[in-house]
Amino acid sequence: MSESPIMSAPRSSTSPLAIRIHPDDNVAIVANEGGLAAGTVFPDGLTLRERVPQAHKIALTDLAEGEAIRRYNVVIGYAQKALPRGSWVHERVMTMPSAPTLDGLPIATVRAPELPPLEGYTFEGYRNADGSVGTRNILAITTTVQCVAGVVDFAVERIKSELLPLYPHVDDVIGLEHSYGCGVAIDAPDAVVPIRTLRNITLNPNFGGEVMVVSLGCEKLQPERLLPPGTIPIADQRGANVADEALDVVCLQDDAHVGFMSMIDSVMRQARVHLARLDARRRETVPASELVVGVQCGGSDAFSGVTANPAVGFCTDLLVRAGATVMFSEVTEVRDGIDQLTSRAATPEVAQAMIREMAWYDAYLDKGRVDRSANTTPGNKKGGLSNIVEKAMGSIVKSGSAPISGVISPGEKLHQKGLIYAATPASDFICGTLQLAAGMNLHVFTTGRGTPYGLAPVPVIKVATRSELARRWHDLMDVNAGRIADGDASIEDVGWELFHLMLDVASGRKKTWAERWKLHNALVLFNPAPVT
Repeated sequence: MSESPIMSAPRSSTSPLAIRIHPDDNVAIVANEGGLAAGTVFPDGLTLRERVPQAHKIALTDLAEGEAIRRYNVVIGYAQKALPRGSWVHERVMTMPSAPTLDGLPIATVRAPELPPLEGYTFEGYRNADGSVGTRNILAITTTVQCVAGVVDFAVERIKSELLPLYPHVDDVIGLEHSYGCGVAIDAPDAVVPIRTLRNITLNPNFGGEVMVVSLGCEKLQPERLLPPGTIPIADQRGANVADEALDVVCLQDDAHVGFMSMIDSVMRQARVHLARLDARRRETVPASELVVGVQCGGSDAFSGVTANPAVGFCTDLLVRAGATVMFSEVTEVRDGIDQLTSRAATPEVAQAMIREMAWYDAYLDKGRVDRSANTTPGNKKGGLSNIVEKAMGSIVKSGSAPISGVISPGEKLHQKGLIYAATPASDFICGTLQLAAGMNLHVFTTGRGTPYGLAPVPVIKVATRSELARRWHDLMDVNAGRIADGDASIEDVGWELFHLMLDVASGRKKTWAERWKLHNALVLFNPAPVT
């Protein structure tokens, strides 16, 4: 049995191998591809009592009924019946622990060892007048309401085929389409979340400060409400202050539009203005501190917390040492480790902000008559994750070991560097959308089961937790962290590989597989307010 997720040497695929995270764990996960058959004998004499799939847990000791089951040196459940040594331990034989209380938590008690600054690392990015830096140069067309999505789709395809070739320094043209804007309680207190989310996505660094809006005309989310005067405090290429100019809006219900093609012509005419300004931009050398990286996991399995997420966590520490900003998120996937996070807070105020976000989300789930257990998917369980407690322990590892220097609520924009907790739902699409609003210019996404997830506004680097997935999805996964479990690489090796890949992708020297295939998911705004 290994007592560390780091394999020191390659292992034969025919030799039984299980990975234990902590010496005090009483379960380990099967590492062999295809799992192991009943009767398999490990070097220490442990014999499997039944077939155990890859990534699933086996009992390392006899577990009595009601006994705590420990992984990551954390109680992830209690045995519903006696489980002899060598048993398969899965969600159907476990009871999930209660959620930890938000009272009496350790507040800013952990002081991480001081790590030296990481200097001299740069990438080629696009400087914006507001001080942010883009990794891509994209024309984004903001929409105020779902009603205009079809028109914008049509116009974007025309712009890409007819106009974009004329502006070779512009990477792409995209429509910021969503399902919000009308038929909603626009004045409800929680409506601030989707509205500020869309507003801040419009101002993402990868869009170069060019703001173009397509509106229907009768929707509740009027352009002036979405982007009121003074909310675009950036200068365009002519040196004029955009906030002092009229907002560039194509309104489809304007009397000037006679027929569908009139609408398309108007969108294309305005797009030319923005494309010309974007085309004048050039990449320049900037420090790695200008990266704003969102880290996320989806389609997780039991290897996520062993290979990919620890490698991302190591890379997170490198980025923070380089002065960059890293966001980790997903409320339900950190809720069970809240004590680990509040203790790492840089200040008591940061810890209290995390507690505030957890309490808000507890109330949100309670209103819907569910709890955090609703998070885990059938695929998570098939991949060996028995419940949200186990999933959370592997998810938190993405945050590395640096102090948590700030917290932002859903839809808010970042205004500081370092390691940031961005409170978001765990839904891949909603989390990615909210990280875009926060100002993310590069995304890292880990997966064990596999997902073709992507985002049009930013490059998404996909990290596979298992070598088998990396082989099968060889043209979808950018990094194979499964080599850690295979014994062919260390967490540090993969973390450094990811760090260097980020700089190459941010510079445009390399494209991610999602970019090459132009795979992207729709924006999904988090709307906790009522729909009318």
